[in-house]
Amino acid sequence: MGKLFGTDGVRGEANRYPMNAEIAFAIGQAVVYILKETHDRPRIVIGKDTRISGYMLEGSLESGITSMGGNPYLVGVLPTPGIAFMAQSMRADAGIVISASHNPYQDNGIKIFSGSGFKLSDGQEEAIEELMMSNTLHGLVPPVREMGQAFRLEDAHGRYIVFLKNSFPRDLSIEGMKIVIDAANGATYKVAPETFWELGADIEVIHNAPNGININDKCGSQHTEDLRKKVVETGAAVGLAFDGDGDRLIAVDEKGREITGDQILLICARMLKEQGKLKNDLLVSTVMSNLGLRVACRKYGFGHHASKVGDRYVLEDMMQLGSVIGGEESGHMIFLDHHTTGDGIVSALQLVAAIVRTGKSLSELARWMDIYPQKLINVDVKSKPDISTLPLVMEVIEGVERELGDEGRVLVRYSGTQNMCRVMVEGPTDTVTERYCTQIADVIRVALG
Repeated sequence: MGKLFGTDGVRGEANRYPMNAEIAFAIGQAVVYILKETHDRPRIVIGKDTRISGYMLEGSLESGITSMGGNPYLVGVLPTPGIAFMAQSMRADAGIVISASHNPYQDNGIKIFSGSGFKLSDGQEEAIEELMMSNTLHGLVPPVREMGQAFRLEDAHGRYIVFLKNSFPRDLSIEGMKIVIDAANGATYKVAPETFWELGADIEVIHNAPNGININDKCGSQHTEDLRKKVVETGAAVGLAFDGDGDRLIAVDEKGREITGDQILLICARMLKEQGKLKNDLLVSTVMSNLGLRVACRKYGFGHHASKVGDRYVLEDMMQLGSVIGGEESGHMIFLDHHTTGDGIVSALQLVAAIVRTGKSLSELARWMDIYPQKLINVDVKSKPDISTLPLVMEVIEGVERELGDEGRVLVRYSGTQNMCRVMVEGPTDTVTERYCTQIADVIRVALG
């Protein structure tokens, strides 16, 4: 058994190792066994997105948990941050999400939250993985009388919607505001429209008919073409695109132009600053964020810290540095005053609140940040050796960095969840940026493809 946990839990092609029934069963057993060190009969909330493979993995997790003496609470389809909320709200001992986020339907994943609503640390995941790899779980199961029992929670959607609405400022109203929502045929397809409708918005929803294999398919936060057309067609004030598990947001302004996660972070951070709520005057994002974000932070009088890529590392740095807002350019955003993890719907509500509070259009707010030309190329690779051990790759990277000087930067890193190398270049013009990015990607493709 190779390493299971990546930067966001376990992920892979469904019904194939490591995303098969056997591994899901073992994860359920291992989580309960570790929790039983401090809890007699651990209570674990289980939720999923809309992938067809979710049924198989849900049943396997349920079996693993009950076989080891834990009690699973099944909530069905609910966004990832909704599971974190439910685990905390119920005072459960853990929450488990079955989802591969923005990946295509063929993939699935398992990520685990603690009872406090935070994702497990690397160390906690390693403990679970070591227990699974030791092949001792079968000898640790309790007698039949100590097995667990599964329960189904029917009110999770309503409880989560109330939580979401409470994150929207009570002194503001979106009564009659025209909003288009793209639910990516994923986990937000019910709760996102209901949340905005209950707040009084005039909503139109697209891609909200999941069938098990259409999640993220040419829709959602990674494919905003349909949303951009619908916003212009309906004259909406804003379009909101979520990903398959609902922890990510990408917005579209009233002119049909996509607004990046970096721009949303800047808008919301500036609003917090003006309200005196930007703790320690600090915004946290990752090394992948556009250079323009750092420039804008300086312009508006607050600091910026760059973390490693991955929302878990953003959160770790936020908590260590005392920041209440952080996220990634991909649309993962964490508002610690409202939630313990990234929540696309919470992020959307904060962005809409900024539009209402300022009385400005989203296109005007987006101009608070200048975007430097940036090119990202994902290269499929067969292996992931340390980049510094590849002489030809290092030579081309160092050459590009010398050419760019202070007018840009290069970032080359492996995906934490896929066999992919991400090449990102920022530079003074689109032409220069694309040329250098392609040059590096071509060398990596030869070396590792």
